[in-house]
Amino acid sequence: MGTFTIFLILIVVVAFLLVVVIMVQNPKGGGLSSSFGGGGTQQLGGVKKTTDFLDKSTWTLATLLLVLILVSNVAIGTDEGTTDSKALDTDAQTAQPLPTAPAALPAPVDTGTTATDSTGSN
Repeated sequence: MGTFTIFLILIVVVAFLLVVVIMVQNPKGGGLSSSFGGGGTQQLGGVKKTTDFLDKSTWTLATLLLVLILVSNVAIGTDEGTTDSKALDTDAQTAQPLPTAPAALPAPVDTGTTATDSTGSN
């Protein structure tokens, strides 16, 4: 597995965690954070304020996501696979086969009627 693939998997995991943390938050205080003791007087796993924990984790995950994206840009050039476009390859053959001429159209069939004008006379 290449370096870029590892970074890509990490980016997806961090993005998913960031979405989950953001969805748990509620700016009016009625989200899941209030049901876990986000009032500031209770504790959840040693964290005094759940809203502070969610706020810090949001910033941490967002920063981590940005760093992973920037580092993956550097790692994309070191991957063993070919990342160059075939359009940039000057050694490849550029000749394309010419399109074939369309078949001749059949001659119009004469039905023996003549065209009339709008008054009905010839």
